[in-house]
Amino acid sequence: MDKENREGVLGAFLSLVAETWLTSWGLFKITVPVLIVTKILEELGLISYLSVLLEPVMNFIGLPGPLGLVWATAMLTSLYGGIAVFAVLAPGLDLTVAQITVLCSAMLIAHSLPVELSVSKKAGANLIPIALLRLGGAVAYSFLLNTACLELDLWQKKAVIFFKAAAEDLSILQWCAEQLQNLGLIVLIIFAILIIMRLLKVIGVLGLLERILAPVLPVFGMGRHAAPVTVVGMVMGLSYGGALIIRETSKGKMAREEVFNSMAMMGLCHGLVEDTLLMAAIGGKLGGILWGRILFSLVTIFFIVRFVRFLAARRLQRQS
Repeated sequence: MDKENREGVLGAFLSLVAETWLTSWGLFKITVPVLIVTKILEELGLISYLSVLLEPVMNFIGLPGPLGLVWATAMLTSLYGGIAVFAVLAPGLDLTVAQITVLCSAMLIAHSLPVELSVSKKAGANLIPIALLRLGGAVAYSFLLNTACLELDLWQKKAVIFFKAAAEDLSILQWCAEQLQNLGLIVLIIFAILIIMRLLKVIGVLGLLERILAPVLPVFGMGRHAAPVTVVGMVMGLSYGGALIIRETSKGKMAREEVFNSMAMMGLCHGLVEDTLLMAAIGGKLGGILWGRILFSLVTIFFIVRFVRFLAARRLQRQS
């Protein structure tokens, strides 16, 4: 390898390290407080009470009550915040691969709600319908996925949890050391995902996904201006797609109905690459967290668009 190639490889590696550090630093600012709060709740014996409050919803989708704290954290903070709590609680639970896949699916549809709902609102979509769609969609899809897994005896093997379980009666320093190990594992996951994302971009997989989805979206109430930016949001993340929609609406290129349809689609199905890889890294199966989620999102938005158009037609008939 000549000097120029070595410098190119070194530059790419250093760029990955820098991006991993920046991502991890942002993650630590969320997850470390979450870990501390979780530890305090655990020491005070409050996790069991919180689990009881969340248990009805979690049982409905086939999950133990304590995992409700994982999902609630993901909804209020981010997927990484949810993973931090998962790393603490999951080793003590006897989870199947199907249960982890169901949890990951719920988290993928409904996470980072304060931030992502504000993006949806700024883009011009009504806040309450989008929020209800994401929460209701997460519960509905998780229920359907869990039912399918049980009926088809799918992914019922005991899951392998890679995070280290905290032993009982640890000192604070010992607990901190174990959490640092778990955080270190998350950093390695981030580094691996960034490598995969760059490889997928270089070999053209991301572009291929965009080309596959773009012709399909007009069927779901999105025109030539909305479809491309929706694809970006679905593949790369809601914040990316939302920012593009905000730009398009400021230019007057998207109708109000298109904005809602686009944000609804992205709300149910976004971050198809990075977020999916993250959930796969903790044990979620692609059949549930990717393919099933895409199918559920497309079917849901298809019927929502048809229902809204039906109501609009009925309203016009009454007025005429």
